[in-house]
Amino acid sequence: MAYLPVLFLPICFLFLGAGPGFTAAITLEELHLLMNQNYKILEEKVAKLELALHVANQSAGKNSIFRTCRETRVADPSLSSGMYWIDPDGQGIGDDPIYVFCNMATGSTAVPHDSESPTDVGHCSEPGCYSRAVNYVASNRQMQALAELSAQCYQSIKYDCYYAPLELNGISYAWWNDKNGVPQYYWAGSSNSVHTCQCGIDGNCVDASVKCNCDVAAPVQLFDDGFVTNKDVLPITRLNFGRTQLETSSGFHTLGPFECSGQVVVDGMPSSCEELWKTGHTLSGLYSVMGVSMVESVYCDFSKLPYESGFQKWIGFVDVKSSPVYFHVRNSANGFNQLFTPIPFGTEKLNVGGGMNITTGIFTAPRMGKYFFAGSGLGDFQSNLTYSSRLYVDVQLCKNGERIGVGVSDELSSSVWQTETFTVQVTVPLQVGDQIWLEISKITQGVSLYGNGFLQFTGFLLEEVISDSLKVRN
Repeated sequence: MAYLPVLFLPICFLFLGAGPGFTAAITLEELHLLMNQNYKILEEKVAKLELALHVANQSAGKNSIFRTCRETRVADPSLSSGMYWIDPDGQGIGDDPIYVFCNMATGSTAVPHDSESPTDVGHCSEPGCYSRAVNYVASNRQMQALAELSAQCYQSIKYDCYYAPLELNGISYAWWNDKNGVPQYYWAGSSNSVHTCQCGIDGNCVDASVKCNCDVAAPVQLFDDGFVTNKDVLPITRLNFGRTQLETSSGFHTLGPFECSGQVVVDGMPSSCEELWKTGHTLSGLYSVMGVSMVESVYCDFSKLPYESGFQKWIGFVDVKSSPVYFHVRNSANGFNQLFTPIPFGTEKLNVGGGMNITTGIFTAPRMGKYFFAGSGLGDFQSNLTYSSRLYVDVQLCKNGERIGVGVSDELSSSVWQTETFTVQVTVPLQVGDQIWLEISKITQGVSLYGNGFLQFTGFLLEEVISDSLKVRN
């Protein structure tokens, strides 16, 4: 990345008389403040010029602004650590890019702010009587996007204290405000349930009865430092301290930059627009994602961030099958009348997926999902039958030996030969390995099923539980 040189211009002060008695004077403190203000103005101008140069180079196809330092490093492993432009909420959309420090050895991103130097909290007595807002070089939206993209975020904080407790006798004199302005009373780790510092977590505070060294409230120079690691509440937006009213009391706070590193890992097929966004998708449109059991279609608006309304809109289901499963078989033989025996089929018209065994007449589910099955045929009632006033044959559809559907063919006894159709249909969820077949459950003497292609059995996979198939393949 090209950098523009920072120009340090001499500051000239001209004091001109404005008539008799006019005097002008400036203290060293005022001069120092004025120089700092001029430096910040120049720094802002240089940053704007550098961004304009970067955008011009990008338009000319010379470079791109990536979302994180990690993505920048992946794009060009030869880069050294330093200040770079990144655009966490997406290039060309959302807020302006931000100027951050990239540690190219680790790929971490550090967002600077105006409270990184040790700062004296002065003297005051009430809880939080000293309060300082923390101003970052990035917008809240950009820092939120950076946190969403990163595996972890953290921020260091140190308080040098001399008779200046953070908490004393159950009263909190110091706290920090999170990204939403909510007061937080812990100074290390990620648990906001208790007031604690790093020494309290490690169990090595100077006094075992307290959770922070500074809480000893003794005329001894002490300090507490640590890292706040709960990225859901970072960055720290305000620092508040108190109970430094004694002339001998002192407190100095030092807040590190907002840092993020790593990348959120998305295993397998993305299940949401958020996971697509985290893996680098930035073009809004329709996408297929993995739902609870099926592939779903969603519209992703990548001009927004995952927590913003309208980021994802559900469209519907996508009929995706890992492999098709369907069959159609017929019985060419005649006169089948065996009870509770899977009906065999001699002719295979279709058998995609290999689930149907025509010899045994048993279908075995190769995929988990919802299936449709249908059987149909003719009951064969000969003309010389006089065994009963009603002749019948019941054909049932079985799942693992249990009836899930039944079809009936019947006629009244007659001196003429008769046939009557039966049908049985069912939609049923199956696990891999479940078995389906047709069998006769009831039949009157002398009745049989008519063959010659009239006895048919068909089935197909309606809706696959694709998530289960993905697990099997993985």
